[in-house]
Amino acid sequence: MAQNVERSITVNSLFAPVEREILLVEENIRATSDVDQAGLSELLDYIVDSGGKRIRPALTLICGKLHRYNLDLLVPMAAGVELLHTATLVHDDTVDNSTKRRGKPTAANMWGGGTAILAGDYLFSQAAELVARTGNLRVIRLFARTLMTLCKGELDQIFSSFNNGQSRQGYFKRIGNKTSSLFSTATESAGILSEAPEKATQALRSYGHNLGMAFQIVDDILDFTADEDKLGKPVASDLAQGILTLPTILLNERYPHDSPISGVFGGGDKERSLELAIDMINNSGIIPECCGIAQGFASEACQAIEAFPDNSCRQALFRIADHVVDRET
Repeated sequence: MAQNVERSITVNSLFAPVEREILLVEENIRATSDVDQAGLSELLDYIVDSGGKRIRPALTLICGKLHRYNLDLLVPMAAGVELLHTATLVHDDTVDNSTKRRGKPTAANMWGGGTAILAGDYLFSQAAELVARTGNLRVIRLFARTLMTLCKGELDQIFSSFNNGQSRQGYFKRIGNKTSSLFSTATESAGILSEAPEKATQALRSYGHNLGMAFQIVDDILDFTADEDKLGKPVASDLAQGILTLPTILLNERYPHDSPISGVFGGGDKERSLELAIDMINNSGIIPECCGIAQGFASEACQAIEAFPDNSCRQALFRIADHVVDRET
């Protein structure tokens, strides 16, 4: 992957080139809850104070700093990207009937599903308003297409749930829509707004896409390897909800006749089948194989920006790629 990049890093140090600017993004995000309706303000405060790492807005700022650094455009774009991400989490948690997110009760659990959906819609509109402040038609259209792509990914996940015949290719397409599209929007929009040459903008888009793929694969690994306290939700929660991810797809590939996944999806002792699936995934070489695939995407991300000048921002992007595959939460 990246050459001569220090791997033992903290999350805060990842964003060093834009550390002060991230505070401006945070101000824009928190201003979302500054409304004259007390109930809505309390709900939005709860949602935006969710403990997210802000990796997507940081990517927008760092990538924007590689060319013409215009904070008047990049800060609202970065805040819009983060609010779009936050809104999708609210909707996902509601659709999936999730009770916890990052160790906290979900908005749907606290306020009810209908209220949570409306709050998510409100955040979508706030995100769109922030992006519109850029006045750039290309990024406004990019934002709209990203929202459509995210919805397609979520619908694909719903329509394919409890389907035990899913393939790696289908999984990669789904996470490309559901997760990676937002990463690539964060980086591509930075290229557009910083007036980067088209080749550089597409390189940033490729970096974001591959980073997002690696990020989601690691998330799906952690769903089986992290403990519930670190994960902030039950272990193997996706599988319990009928969602096949890379570890479970590889389990089916490795044991086509003896995989316990069919038992999780019905026709047997579901709890026992779930325990057996977790044990087999953690003790059959599947996790290292998944890590290798995530590493491959992270390497592709770094290769996309190898031609950029060697400066603090490019080094930060390398470090972020390292962090994505090495993280434990």
